[in-house]
Amino acid sequence: MAMTLITNSADTDSTDIANVSFTGIDNTYKLYIFKFIDLNPATDGADFQFNGSDDASSWSYDIIKTTTAYNSYMTEGSGTTTMGYDTSNDLAQSTAYQSLAMDQGNGADENIAGTLWLFNPSNTTYVKHFYSIVNCYHQSDFAEQRFCAGYFNTTAAITALDFKMNTGNMDGTIKMYGVG
Repeated sequence: MAMTLITNSADTDSTDIANVSFTGIDNTYKLYIFKFIDLNPATDGADFQFNGSDDASSWSYDIIKTTTAYNSYMTEGSGTTTMGYDTSNDLAQSTAYQSLAMDQGNGADENIAGTLWLFNPSNTTYVKHFYSIVNCYHQSDFAEQRFCAGYFNTTAAITALDFKMNTGNMDGTIKMYGVG
């Protein structure tokens, strides 16, 4: 199956933006892939988050979701490593934004790169599954790989996704692809 670039958030390296919304999600594809390229928060310690909408008229990003998260990391100085379930980052039937990367540094060498997969968002029979893998650099100087998976608990079609930092702006690029 071929990946088709649908839209690009435009490279925002010179302009900080508050959020990036993708409203072109429809039944053209059964799989949508979002690529995060060199995202950098303006505020040190910000969380990179996303949420979905099923309302094409007001774009309210408040879909109920259940998620799970875990991470692995290695510190820059001592080489200390760990891997584990992140209980503070999962949601249980919540309309809150889901964090994909936590406590990110805002230095020039601290950014986020990764991918989110959204499966069959236009299906009106089943819930909508997603998962993400991001590599990032924590504000406390360690490299981290974060995993998140879950589902939007709705049978309504997901028509848009919104990405943002939980505080402050960001720069970088997000691309949306359709597969199929």
